[in-house]
Amino acid sequence: MDTADRLSAETRTVWATALCLAVGTLAGLALLQGPPRPLTGPGSLSQPVAVIAAVIAAAAFVVSTLQHRRGETDPMPPWQTAVSHISAVALTVVFAAVTALGVLLAGLVFGAGLHDFTAPALGGALIAGVASAIGGRFAYSAGVGLRTRDLAALLFGFLTIGTLFAMGTAADPLWWQQNFSQLGLGVGGWAFNGTLIVAGLLFATVGSYIGRDLHRLLGDAALQRIAVVVLLWAATGLALAVVGFVPIERNRVVHWIAAVATLLLFALAAVISARALPGPPRALLITTVGLGVLLVGAVVLHWPVGLYSSTGLEAIAVGLGLVWMTTFVRVLAVLVPDLPRVSARTTLLKG
Repeated sequence: MDTADRLSAETRTVWATALCLAVGTLAGLALLQGPPRPLTGPGSLSQPVAVIAAVIAAAAFVVSTLQHRRGETDPMPPWQTAVSHISAVALTVVFAAVTALGVLLAGLVFGAGLHDFTAPALGGALIAGVASAIGGRFAYSAGVGLRTRDLAALLFGFLTIGTLFAMGTAADPLWWQQNFSQLGLGVGGWAFNGTLIVAGLLFATVGSYIGRDLHRLLGDAALQRIAVVVLLWAATGLALAVVGFVPIERNRVVHWIAAVATLLLFALAAVISARALPGPPRALLITTVGLGVLLVGAVVLHWPVGLYSSTGLEAIAVGLGLVWMTTFVRVLAVLVPDLPRVSARTTLLKG
C-alpha cells in the first residue's frame, strides 16, 4: 500500500468513525428514552450502550473487511478460502465482545468516580455515540489490515479488560485468596466465563493467522506441519472455552481438567510453532529461556515459599505466556512477507 492508498484508507476511516458516531447516537436516542439513568447498576446506561457499541463495532469490521479485502480469496483453493472466512467471522464476534466489555468496564470505573451521576436520554445517546465511534473506528481500522501481532495484542487487551471487569463485579471480594476460577461464580460470573469463551475463540484465530504467516514463509511443502500448528492453537482455544462454559461450581473435575489441558496445549503449541521457524531466531530463544527461568522461580515462590496464593501464580503464568506469544508473533512478522500467498494445493492432505 503506497502513500496515496494509506491516505485514502485514513480518510475512509475518519468517515466511518463519523458514521458510527451518528448511528450510535440515533440508536441511543431510540433505546434510552425515559428517566435519567446512572452509569452503572440496574437500569443503567452501561448495558444498552455496550450492546449498541458492540453491534456497531461488529458491523464496522464487516464493512471494512468487505471494502479492503474483497476478492482476496478468489484465487485461493476452497480450504484456504474457508479458513479465511471462518477467521473473519470469529474476529467479528471478538470485536463486538471487546467493545462491549470495554464499555462495561468504563461504566464501572466512571460510576465509582462520579457518584450519583445520571444522564437523560440525550446525554445517554451522546455517550452511546462516543462509545460507538471509538469501537467502530478500532474495528474498521482492523479491517483495513490486521496482522498476527495485532491479534496477540488484542488477546492481551481483551483478557485484561474482561478480568478487570470481572474483578469489579465479583460476588466474593476475597476471591483472590483462592484462584481466578472464583471469578466465575455467582450471578456476576458471566463476565469472567464469557471472557474465557471469547478468549478461546481468539486463541484459535491467532493460531489461524500464525498458520497463514507460516504458509507465506514456508510454502505448500510445509502445509501438513502448519496444519498441526493451527490445530494445536485451536485445541488450546477450545480447552480455554470449556473452562468458561463449565464453571467450577457446575463441574469441578471438568473445569480443572480443561484448565490443565489449556496450559499443556499452550506449551505444546508454542514448542511446535517455534520449531517451525528457521533458526530458531535469537530473540525468541533468549525470550523462551528467560521466561522459563522466571516461571520456575514463580512456582518456587508459590510453593514451598508461600509468598502468594494460586491466584498470583496463575497471573504470572498467563502473563509470561502472553509475553512469549507477543515475542513469537513479532519475530514472525519480521520474517514473513506482507503479500498473501495462494496455495497451489486443492486440499491439505494431498496436492
